[in-house]
Amino acid sequence: MTKESLTRPDSPVSPSEFRQSLGNMEASATPVKIILGSSSMPRRKILAEMGYEFSVMAADIDEKSIRKEKPEDLVMAIAEAKAEAILNRLPIGDYIKEAEPTILITGDQVVVYEGVIREKPSSREEARRFIKDYSGGQCATVSSVLVTNLKTGFRKGEWDRVEIQFHEIPDEVIEKLIEEGIVLNVAGGLIIEHSLILPYVKQVVGAMDSVMGLPKAVTEKLIKEAL
Repeated sequence: MTKESLTRPDSPVSPSEFRQSLGNMEASATPVKIILGSSSMPRRKILAEMGYEFSVMAADIDEKSIRKEKPEDLVMAIAEAKAEAILNRLPIGDYIKEAEPTILITGDQVVVYEGVIREKPSSREEARRFIKDYSGGQCATVSSVLVTNLKTGFRKGEWDRVEIQFHEIPDEVIEKLIEEGIVLNVAGGLIIEHSLILPYVKQVVGAMDSVMGLPKAVTEKLIKEAL
């Protein structure tokens, strides 16, 4: 497969620019099938909000076996590994023959706190420590998107970073989050769209959809390029 360079977006996209891009997409839509290579409910929700119909395939890889020092390199490497795992289970020859292209979308996300990469918490204790660290402080999410055109072999990926600042988070809120358990299934134990944590988010520098795991502007851009 041909690989294009993996790059970061040159500049942030404003909400008005993004809405305009969606309008342009609808006006010049190309028939396309999409496979979302993720079982993440937030990613499914975001892709559906973008107006796409898609099927879902989970990669089921050992993400912990992939190690990189830089968060940007790590999320891109994991997105690549997810794509390869799914491609190995698909009849690629059939997709090449089809008139309509099929796009595979994979991605990954980590949280960065004081320069240290954080993935999904390994325990309730670790999740509690993660969230206590964010209280009154800040962290960042680094998310990757990789698109592969199964018909042409085109592949390209990019990453997006969002900075998040927090007010002090009360201990009782942290305990409710831990008890609920959802924070154990997300990178860095971070789920700022949750109704319990959202009131304590001071500032988000970047797009909320990126924090949730699938930056819309980056995804739309890559799909257009893949077609």
